[in-house]
Amino acid sequence: MTLWTGTTQSADIVGSGAILQGLDKVTARVTTIQAPNNDPVQFGTLEIITRACRKHPPEETPESAAYLDIHDIKPGEPAQRVFQGWMFASSPALSALEHSVYDIWVLDCDTGIIPNHDNTSSSAIVPGKRAE
Repeated sequence: MTLWTGTTQSADIVGSGAILQGLDKVTARVTTIQAPNNDPVQFGTLEIITRACRKHPPEETPESAAYLDIHDIKPGEPAQRVFQGWMFASSPALSALEHSVYDIWVLDCDTGIIPNHDNTSSSAIVPGKRAE
């Protein structure tokens, strides 16, 4: 099964999670987030759960897509779902998180090799750790 239309020569690569980037609009801080499938990670007040990640094989047009559940969890308030659905790396505006403080977008699927995104002003979030 492919996530997008078109002729597909090879099967999509199934990732063990998604590699995301998050922007805190208040501090202008960009953070790389490793989000394993079905393992919640925190970014500010957001809880992000990657349900699936798929990407085209290297011989095809580059595309990665992740199915994400994102909730805004504020102290003393019930969790509020702010996004649920597929996000595409090549078209982040197609299905975007609309939040006043945070932006989240897909970089790639985690297939065991973490790409080197040369961004010296960013930090990384791994599961079990909370963003500052």
